[in-house]
Amino acid sequence: MLGKFLPQDQHDLFRMRLDQMVNMSHELIILAKEVDWNWIESELKDSYSEEGRPSIPIRTMVGMLLLKQLHNQSDESVLARWVENPYWQYFTGEQYFQHKPPFDPTDFVYFRKRVGEAGMEKVLSLTVRLHFGSESEEEVQVDTTVQEKNITFPTDSKLAFKIIKYCWSYAKAERVDLRQSYRFVVKGLRMKLHNGTHPRRQKAARKASRKLKTIAGRLVRELLRKLDSEALAYYGQSLNLFESVLAQKKSSKNKRYSLHEPAVWCIAKGKPHKKYEFGCKVSVARNAKSGVIVGMKSFTGNPYDGDTLETSLDQIERIRRDAGGDRPKTVVADRGYRGRKEIGQTKILIPTSGNKSQSSYDKQKQRKRFRNRAGIEPIIGHLKEDHRMRRNFLAGERGDAVNCLLAGAAFNLKMRLNQIRSSFWAFLRDMWASLSFEMAAFGFLLANWNQMRSKSQLLHSLDYE
Repeated sequence: MLGKFLPQDQHDLFRMRLDQMVNMSHELIILAKEVDWNWIESELKDSYSEEGRPSIPIRTMVGMLLLKQLHNQSDESVLARWVENPYWQYFTGEQYFQHKPPFDPTDFVYFRKRVGEAGMEKVLSLTVRLHFGSESEEEVQVDTTVQEKNITFPTDSKLAFKIIKYCWSYAKAERVDLRQSYRFVVKGLRMKLHNGTHPRRQKAARKASRKLKTIAGRLVRELLRKLDSEALAYYGQSLNLFESVLAQKKSSKNKRYSLHEPAVWCIAKGKPHKKYEFGCKVSVARNAKSGVIVGMKSFTGNPYDGDTLETSLDQIERIRRDAGGDRPKTVVADRGYRGRKEIGQTKILIPTSGNKSQSSYDKQKQRKRFRNRAGIEPIIGHLKEDHRMRRNFLAGERGDAVNCLLAGAAFNLKMRLNQIRSSFWAFLRDMWASLSFEMAAFGFLLANWNQMRSKSQLLHSLDYE
């Protein structure tokens, strides 16, 4: 059942009200008043049943997720900082200062699973609504990036050693006597793998890696022989996965790069410092004029950038429609989107050398438009470094979609906070300028008071004579 904030009209004599503690002109307090919390509650209430124990209020959960992504915090650390910060408590809807977290960190997991990708699109729409007019801009800029998963760099030897460790734990749990555990042998093989790229150690490292895969295969086959039917029903899926991972070769398709994260793909983006990234591809879309992010779509596999446009445009249309806008008329992309000139009624613009029919003014205007599109690259950098897209800690394909959507929402919030802060400081600067002028005039009067007084006395004496 959907939870609500309890009405608290009567003042509590033993607790301090937040509106008496905080500065009501603070940018986060102003932002909390601008956010349409009633709209997001009406959009997400269908995810809750009408019966049962009351849940945590939607404003508390959504506000906490936005603060978590905005300040690059984990599920645990954001709750710890929330207890210390009265401004965060006011932002999430509290009226009195709280000394304990409002819920357990695991409730973040339940909420993300409850609302899913569709609910997080509503959260992104909520932040787009803060920027009036951004939902109806005609031109949108798009680009793709890789959202890396929280896994180690995959190698055959690492996967084989993990499989061996799993087999040891399965045998211990089911009390299976292995013919040989290979514990001492595996320890020596791992030492040989250290610094395996050195020319003098390459041959021994390759041999040790092959031996590790052989030992892992032996242990998996032995468990398949010795486990009873009940244990096989429980561990069978994992053991079959181990066999498929050990059978992978360099030329294999649809490889598994992690035993616990199936939604990981090897993606090459042409970076000189990082040839391959392991995660999912994400399409980022922002308005050309305002810079507001209106689309964050994750994809399975490694699709061609041009094939992601139609799905991304559908998401942009949904998000902008929730904010009162419609589908963009023009999309500006880089040369990675070659092959698409129009999708529906939306034109796709890609950098070209131009044609003879264009004037020099048109070519200059087109060149300026594509240079402006390159401004999305530092935006992607901010999404990764500041808003938790550098490494995704959420599990599965749902976690990929949720994390990138929340990163886009946090970026829009940050932009709005900067706008509020700049307008507030501009107001203070103007006030200080006016006060400084008045103080300068007052100081001039004080500095020249004695001289003016002597002149007035002299004139008075002349008049008397």
